[in-house]
Amino acid sequence: MSVLGEFKKFAMRGNVVDLAVGVVIGAAFGKIVSSLVADVVMPPLGLLIGNVNFSDLGVVLKDAVGDQPAVVLAYGKFIQTIFDFTIVAAAIFALVKAINSLKQPEPPAADTPPPPETPADIQLLAEIRDLLKSPPKG
Repeated sequence: MSVLGEFKKFAMRGNVVDLAVGVVIGAAFGKIVSSLVADVVMPPLGLLIGNVNFSDLGVVLKDAVGDQPAVVLAYGKFIQTIFDFTIVAAAIFALVKAINSLKQPEPPAADTPPPPETPADIQLLAEIRDLLKSPPKG
């Protein structure tokens, strides 16, 4: 089989297509959540803690010199990313929980009758087999 044929077989498997769709939707969902955190959640939170914009929080490690920008440890952006992740994780959890609740519960197993009793000749053959397998006594 040619490399192109193998790739086509790989790409057309259902799991790969489902994964690709999930990644694209996830990327779009990530943008929505980032906007929600940056534009809706963080401004009131910043106001509550003293009108602080988390994106602007940082420590200047080296001041700007001439045309070179300052070196800044921007921990505020990291805090914002943690909020993004927490909200995405909560939303995914809620989505999975909702999908699982929509699934039909499996009916309880009906009382299954006990298996039929093994015929005597089969039992005798099983005993002979077991005796032949066991090491000789002696």
